[in-house]
Amino acid sequence: MTGYVGKILRLDLTERRAIEIDTEPYRSWGGGHGLGAALFWDFCQDKTITDGRNPANVCIIATSPLNGTPVPSGGGRCEVLGVGVGMHPVSWFTRSGFGGRFSTMLKQAGYDAIVIEGRASTPVWIDIRNRKIQIRDAGELWGQDTWATQLAIRDLVGAPADLESGWWDLNESAAEALDPARDQGRTTQKPAILSIGPAGENQTAAGCLLHDAGNGAGQGGFGAVWGSKNLKAISVVGTGAVAVADAAALLHARNVTQKKYVTPISQPDFAAWSKIGVLPRPLFMNPPPTDQRRPQACQGCIAGCRSRFAIGYGNESTCQETNWYLPAVRRVAKSLDELVEINLKAADLVQKYGYNSFLFQTGLHWLEHLHEEGLLGPGKAINSNLPWEEYGTLEFAEKLIHALSHREDIGADLADGWVQAAYKWGRQDDLRTGHLQFSYWGMPEHGYDPRAELEWGYGSILGDRDCNEHCFNIIFTNITAAFAFAKPMRLQADELVGIIAEKLSPYAKNRPEVLDFGDANMYSEAVAQLVRWHRHYTRFYKQSALFCDLRWPDFYNTNTPDQRGATASDDAGEHVFWNAVTGEALSFEDGIERGRRIWNLDNAIWTLQGRHRDMVHFSPYVYETRFEKGELFPFYMWPVRNEQGEWSYGDLMGRSLDKDKFEQFKTTFYLLEGWDTASGWPTRALLESLDLAKVADTLEVAGRLGQERAS
Repeated sequence: MTGYVGKILRLDLTERRAIEIDTEPYRSWGGGHGLGAALFWDFCQDKTITDGRNPANVCIIATSPLNGTPVPSGGGRCEVLGVGVGMHPVSWFTRSGFGGRFSTMLKQAGYDAIVIEGRASTPVWIDIRNRKIQIRDAGELWGQDTWATQLAIRDLVGAPADLESGWWDLNESAAEALDPARDQGRTTQKPAILSIGPAGENQTAAGCLLHDAGNGAGQGGFGAVWGSKNLKAISVVGTGAVAVADAAALLHARNVTQKKYVTPISQPDFAAWSKIGVLPRPLFMNPPPTDQRRPQACQGCIAGCRSRFAIGYGNESTCQETNWYLPAVRRVAKSLDELVEINLKAADLVQKYGYNSFLFQTGLHWLEHLHEEGLLGPGKAINSNLPWEEYGTLEFAEKLIHALSHREDIGADLADGWVQAAYKWGRQDDLRTGHLQFSYWGMPEHGYDPRAELEWGYGSILGDRDCNEHCFNIIFTNITAAFAFAKPMRLQADELVGIIAEKLSPYAKNRPEVLDFGDANMYSEAVAQLVRWHRHYTRFYKQSALFCDLRWPDFYNTNTPDQRGATASDDAGEHVFWNAVTGEALSFEDGIERGRRIWNLDNAIWTLQGRHRDMVHFSPYVYETRFEKGELFPFYMWPVRNEQGEWSYGDLMGRSLDKDKFEQFKTTFYLLEGWDTASGWPTRALLESLDLAKVADTLEVAGRLGQERAS
């Protein structure tokens, strides 16, 4: 069973016991999300729960067969699943993910996944060393931030302070080795630790899981899930190995990727980012190393998007957490150095507190708006003693994060969710005007507005959360940047959509019209097929095989003469790596089909939780106001066709969604998926075709099985 290590760990926190089960019965689900969803189905006895703090909730930490191998940008991700916290109106069964080295270390310790059940009576942490499990008291750790917790646990497990000078022997005898032929029970690695901070301990909806300095599982409120279970941290260290089916094929595909598809770091194309298609997928190391920074990557990655800085702060943070406070800092910073310092130190704050900074994407602007209108402040309608006169300073950032993480001040109301707080404060109309831009399921926009970027918006509302899947989003970022800086296009619109459509097998192969987001096409069957492909591709390749979201898929690539990327290719496609590791003969389309099966199991769980098509709608502002302001630029460029079928790059701003037409789109999508169009529930025929007859039986008993279409 190559790629897998063969065991799954069940942690019963209520009884404080650890049980091992075999991975083999779950192999057909792949890994990651598929594996986790199947485990949730089997071990969550009450799948109707709608708040992740419920003791009956089961939280899954799942790896992929690719973890712990040199698959490029696919060896170090980890998936988290369970019922979430803070969504609206229902906290769905949902997912999150993080990178780093935790998944690799978990497999080297002998486990493909962890199933966390029940609730400990007092705070605990889990000590895993080569399949030796201890559930240990966390009383002295409770109240500490995520960084302090990890440092304390390193001392508690006895990891040498300087492993570079020697080895750490985990086994008391050679007989304890996981694989005596390959494993001597020694390592030079520190334990990999996943922990919560104050935000999770206090069960706030923004509570994250944090690994190392900056690898966080933010969406879904899983920090609150762990806090409700009195679980502070999981520490794992192992000395085992991950066997692969064909090491030569794996290394060959990796070498092809590096030589053919990746911009070499020795020759970075500094002008690349501002031209269409010149951010190669996978990305080159960005930015290149200097005397002041060095790249930091997840296990097996060929890129390295995170950084470690000589200044000693902001290390390993990247993307949104490094700029959540930027608009405020711009008001007070007197120099670029001061602006950078406050932003990076603000990133450290959210990492240490274990707070999901993504909620600030539009939420912080909303709070600022309420304060400026005289509604939020001491003795105001929304009483708050936070010092808004310090807004933009590092001191204010820490006071704000502390309050929100400890349920103090306005944090008491925001702890159950930001949309929920809007209702408590009588500000639900802000979801109509767009002052509070939380588009779907109580979650904020990712910056890619659903009125413009259809696959992102539709995929999110038809699922369980903001999808955060950048498969097609790079089209917008590259085109828009090129227009903003008046740079030439390397690919014209018809060339771009043609290249991408070649890889959209099976539903949209060679159908470039699926990428036409123009007004006349935005509710079409073609766009519905694109959304289907996106849902199924990501459920398997990104969230189960655990290929990195920012590196895959590689649709178009300017390092190759024909501009074709690695995705679905025979030399370095996603399925090529999967087969080299697992020994399967999976086709690219087979992976999409596995994703369809996983997506439908998810929908069955949502159905048991109460999902109905009548609930599937955006916040009112998406229908009632026009998209007029972009995150970075005053336009939103995307390939569109005119009435003659000619392609160009067009601006998608200035429009809203039509609610009735979106309802028609949902019907089209449900028909294509094989769901009951009246309810959105899966049918028996569909589930049985996916080898999910037992799932259909459960839905039927619950009275939630979709009706078959009349022939």
